[in-house]
Amino acid sequence: MSNKVLFNNSCSICRFEINHYKKISDNSFEWIDITNNEEAIRLTSKSKKDLLRRLHVIDGNEVISGAKAFIFIWKKIPKYRMLSKILELKIFFYFFNLCYEIVAFFLYIKNRKQLK
Repeated sequence: MSNKVLFNNSCSICRFEINHYKKISDNSFEWIDITNNEEAIRLTSKSKKDLLRRLHVIDGNEVISGAKAFIFIWKKIPKYRMLSKILELKIFFYFFNLCYEIVAFFLYIKNRKQLK
């Protein structure tokens, strides 16, 4: 079973990063664009705003969001596995999560026109 990664393909920064992961990962991920995607809302039970606000991964029945979603992805990509182990340590995760939330907020502001 593949994990589903829900991302905003219409955001140039998001698309650039996800395309990088697509190139270096195996087929354990299904990449799902949230842009105008009602199925993404159904899969996650999240609003369009919530989907636009953060990266999401569906692992079985669990929806993982934000910085934790990145760590989940990185654990499955050999090139990023060590980074995931470091950033999930409490002291580092606190700062990683804080930085993620700041960047994600500005990307949300940049892309919120999609909500109309």
